[in-house]
Amino acid sequence: MQIPVINRSHHPLPAYQTAHAAGMDVRANLTEPITLKPLQRALIPTGLFMEIPVGYEVQVRPRSGLAYKHGIGIVNSPGTIDADYRGELKVLLVNLSAEDFVVQDGERIAQLVVARHETAEWQEATELSKTERGTGGYGSTGTK
Repeated sequence: MQIPVINRSHHPLPAYQTAHAAGMDVRANLTEPITLKPLQRALIPTGLFMEIPVGYEVQVRPRSGLAYKHGIGIVNSPGTIDADYRGELKVLLVNLSAEDFVVQDGERIAQLVVARHETAEWQEATELSKTERGTGGYGSTGTK
């Protein structure tokens, strides 16, 4: 699959880091470092603009290394970039650690996963089919 991308950053396009990776690492495109204080969040620009094919989305996911080593996550994880969005891709990072974290220009800040999706229509009903689980919600399947 080919996805048209405008790269207004001075960094390479997102790329898979291993042969069987699902996500491509995307980099921060900054004129100066951004310091995230504990529990602070910020939109980090990437300089990328894309034309995602209809029927697909690009999911923005945290990088496990940043999460484990520094407590850096993504607030709306996974974020979704829709096929009709043409603005700059920005990543909403959050610092969940007790220490400041400095985002540097060119730092790999997130992963992008291209995913197919369906478009659904709601069908109003007055009754739903019965299942063994029924209406059991949060924690209902882990009690045995």
